[in-house]
Amino acid sequence: MKKAKTEKLKIIPLGGLEQIGMNITAFEYKDSIIVVDCGLSFPEDDMYGIDLVIPDITYLRDNIERVKGFFITHGHEDHIGAIPYVLKEINVPIYATKLTIGIIEHKLREHNMLTKVKRKVVRYGQHINLGCFRVEFIKTNHSIQDAAALAIYSPAGTVIHTGDFKVDYTPVFGDAIDLQRFGEIGKKGVLALMCDSTNAERQGFTMSEKTVGRTFDEIFSDNKNHRIIIATFASNVDRVQQIINTAHKNGRKVVVEGRSMVNIIGIASELGYINIPENTLIDIEELKHYPDEQTVLITTGSQGEAMAALSRMASGMHKKVTIKPRDTIVLSSHPIPGNEKAVSKIINELSMKGAKVIFQDVHVSGHACQEEIKLIYSLVRPKYSIPVHGEYRHLIAQARLAEELGIEKDNIFILSSGEVLELDEEGAAIKGRVPVGAIMVDGLGVGDVGNIVLHDRQHLAEDGIIIVVLTLENGSGMVLAGPDIVSRGFVYVRGAESLMEEAKHILIDRMDYCMDKNITDWGRIKTEIKDSLSEFVWKETKRRPMIMPIIMEV
Repeated sequence: MKKAKTEKLKIIPLGGLEQIGMNITAFEYKDSIIVVDCGLSFPEDDMYGIDLVIPDITYLRDNIERVKGFFITHGHEDHIGAIPYVLKEINVPIYATKLTIGIIEHKLREHNMLTKVKRKVVRYGQHINLGCFRVEFIKTNHSIQDAAALAIYSPAGTVIHTGDFKVDYTPVFGDAIDLQRFGEIGKKGVLALMCDSTNAERQGFTMSEKTVGRTFDEIFSDNKNHRIIIATFASNVDRVQQIINTAHKNGRKVVVEGRSMVNIIGIASELGYINIPENTLIDIEELKHYPDEQTVLITTGSQGEAMAALSRMASGMHKKVTIKPRDTIVLSSHPIPGNEKAVSKIINELSMKGAKVIFQDVHVSGHACQEEIKLIYSLVRPKYSIPVHGEYRHLIAQARLAEELGIEKDNIFILSSGEVLELDEEGAAIKGRVPVGAIMVDGLGVGDVGNIVLHDRQHLAEDGIIIVVLTLENGSGMVLAGPDIVSRGFVYVRGAESLMEEAKHILIDRMDYCMDKNITDWGRIKTEIKDSLSEFVWKETKRRPMIMPIIMEV
C-alpha cells in the first residue's frame, strides 16, 4: 500500500537572524503553529529615546486561531523579553523549564498579566503535544540555568533547535548537557538542525564555567586588603554562585546591587538554583558596618549601560557606593558587539578614581565554539542545516562547518527573518516571505514611534529646530504679529543675533511677497516660509535644521 503523502513543514523565523537578539521562530504544519522563543533586542545608537525593540508579529496575529503555544528555550532577554508585549495580543500557553518560567512570571507580574497567561513548567525529557506537533525538552548548558534544546516532532520529520548552548562537562549547578539524548534522536533520523551560531567563528571548545571560579579564587587571594566589586550579567546565576562561594571561603560579606540582579537572584534562590550560605548576604545599608576588606559587591553594569549600578558608581552618581582608590573592580563579561565604547569608558572612569580594574580572563562564553557545534552535528546527523542565532558572518561560519561535516551545500539554508522555508524528506526550498520588522517601545507606547518619528528625532539631534510664529488677521490675511523666530539645538541665540535678525528680514520680505500675490492658503504660506528660511540658513551655516512654521489667526 502506498504511503499517504504528508504535507511540508514550514519554518518561519520572525526575528533573530542577521542579529544577536529578538529571537522568535514559528513552526507551521497544516492548521497548527507553535512558536519558539519571544525575545527583544536593545536599541541602536541612532534610535533616540527608544527603550526596547520587539518583533513584528503580524503573521501570528493574522493566523491567531492556529497558534497553539510558545516554547521558550531559556530565560535571557533576547529570548523572553517580548513576551509581555506579544502575549497581550496572542494569549496562548507558555511552556518552559522551572527557572525560565520563574523569570517570565516576574515579567508578567510587572505588566499585570500573571493571571491572564497560562504557564506550564516542563521537565527535561517531557513531551508536550500541541496540534500536529510534539515537543521534547532536552537538557543543555548555557550561561543561565535551566537552558533547553527542543526536539520538535512533526509528521514531516523531526527538527532539533539547540537554543543557546555550550557543552559544559563540569557545570556549577545541575547536570552536563544530555549528549546521549541528542545521539538517540539522531539515530532515529533528524530532518533539520537549527544550531546556535554565536561562536561559530571561534576554534576549539568553550571553557567550563568552573574555570572562572578558579580565577575568582586567585583574585580574592591577590586582593586580600581591598574591597572587591564584581560586575556581571544578572542572569548568570552560576557566576554569582561562584562569587558567593569564593566570598564565603574568604570570610567576606556579599551585597547584591542593581535591580535586575536583585530580581533574578531572588527568583533563583527561591526556586533552589542558587545556594547562599547563612549570614553571607547583607543589605547595602549595612556596608558601612564592615571594613572594606571584608566585603564584596556583585553588581549590574558590566556592559557599560548608562543607568546600571556600576556606571552610576563610576560617575559618582550612586547614592550608597563611592569608588575608592583601593577598590578592586572586576568586569566579569565580554563586551557585546557594539558595547565596546561604553565598556572602555567605564574602565577609564574607574581607573581615574584610582581603582584597580580587572577585565581579562574573568569570563567564559555561554555559547558553543566550533568543536562543540561539530559534536552536535555528528550526534544529530541532520539532513538539512539551518544556522540560527547570530549575525550573517556567524551563520556563514556555521554553514562552512556543516559542509565540512558532509552536509550537501544545497541542504544548508541561511535564512533571513521573514523567509518561509518549506521542507520534508523529499526536499526543501524557500517559498515566499511573511511581514517582519522591528516594533519600537518608547515608555508606554508600543509601535507608535515608527521610522518617520525616528527620522525626525535624528534630524532634531543632528541639526536642531527653528520655529517661526506668525499671527494673521482673519479674512484679510494681513500679518498682525511676527514673524518671531525661536530656535533650539541650532545655534546659541545670544551669540547669533545678527543671523536671527537677518533671517527675520528674509521672512518679512517673503510675507510681503505673499500679500502682494494674494496668497492666503496656509499650506502655501508655510511652504514659502520653509523654503526661503531653509535656503538662507544653508547658505549662512551649511546646516539643515527642522523648520516648523506656526500660524495663528485672530
